[in-house]
This record gives sequence, C-alpha cells and structure tokens, in this order.
Amino acid sequence: MAKFNKVQVMTAMKETGMVPVFFNKDVDVCKNVIKACYEGGVRVFEFTNRGDFAHEIFGELVKWADKECSELILGAGTVIDAGTASLYLQLGANFIVGPNFNPEIAPVCNRRLVPYSPGCGTVSEISHAQALGCDVTKVFPAGNVGGPSFVKNVLAPLRWSNIMVTGAVSPDRENLTEWIKAGVLCVGMGSKLFPKEVVAARNWKAITDKCVEALGYIREARG
Repeated sequence: MAKFNKVQVMTAMKETGMVPVFFNKDVDVCKNVIKACYEGGVRVFEFTNRGDFAHEIFGELVKWADKECSELILGAGTVIDAGTASLYLQLGANFIVGPNFNPEIAPVCNRRLVPYSPGCGTVSEISHAQALGCDVTKVFPAGNVGGPSFVKNVLAPLRWSNIMVTGAVSPDRENLTEWIKAGVLCVGMGSKLFPKEVVAARNWKAITDKCVEALGYIREARG
C-alpha cells in the first residue's frame, strides 16, 4: 500500500521541483544515494525498474525509507506494462512512472489512487493520458522532442497541464532556469545528478551538496 496519497505526491513534486531518478543493483548503494538526496532536501525519489530483481531491491528500500527517511515519497519508474505496475504497487510504490504511455497502466493505478506519470512526446499523447486520469504527464525524452520551448508551447493551449520533464536536464542554473521558466511542474534527473564516478567513490556528501545546489536554482528560477 502507498504511504502517501495522490495529493501529497503531487504537492511534493511541485514544492521541491525535482525528482531524482536512480537504479543500482547494490541495495546499500541505493540507500546511501537516497539518504544523500534526502539530506539535500529531496522529498520525491524515483527508483527505476532497470535491472534483474529490481523489485526485490525496491521492496527493501520502501521498508528502510519508512524508518530512515520518513518524509520521502518513493516511487517506481521505467514501468511499461500493467503487470509490473501492479507488482510495484503491491510493494508500496507511491507513484508509477513510465518512459512510454500505456493506457492499460492507468486504471491499475487509478484503482489505488496512485499517480501514474507516463512518458509522452506529443500533445495528443499528453491529452490522451490526461483523459485517463494522469494528473502529471512526463515529457520524454524532453531534449529530443523540443526542450523547454516544447513545454511552453504545450502549456499555451493545455494550460491546466502538470508536466514533468526527464532527459536533457542537468543540475546547473542555466538549464534548470530554462525548464522552470517554461512552466514545468518538476524535473526528473538521473546520471547528471549523481555521476558514476561519484557513486563509485561513495562520495555521498557530493550528492547532497549537488541536490542542495539544484533545488536552490529551482527556487531562484521560480522567484
């Protein structure tokens, strides 16, 4: 069962403006990365379904986070089918994210009142997803489908939209300012927030510092 309801998830996405995206087969590495992000101000974190036994790791992280990062909203990403969505919901996912839009996933999440944020690359996909109850739609790959200008142009006719962007997002002032000024609800960020060499060196403080910096740029861009 999800620990946080849909309103809490969307509110946290909006208030912080950033959702880190991460996977590692080592559960201890995952715990340290999540803790580092949490200490840096992150409150919504996406664990991606990108490796063997990823769901087992996720289940352990949910139990751990409940005690160690009590305000953290943990969700599952890279979910492309309804069966996988059901699996992660059963393990306690507070939200589901996909790189694509699969209409079969929407009712699975809606029955539990858990947000489903599908990857969309066109106005039609975004509108279709919204019609099926997707309150936050993800533009992916954001850099390839038009960048900040795409988001700005989508929001002109679909001004009620809540858009998350993933791909071509980096934790620097110029990049984050462009996305925020375009009108995104939040950004998703992976490898540029925690480079492989930083994780390999177990430099968790560097990740915390980078989160603090990135969240500061987002607040600054919002004025």
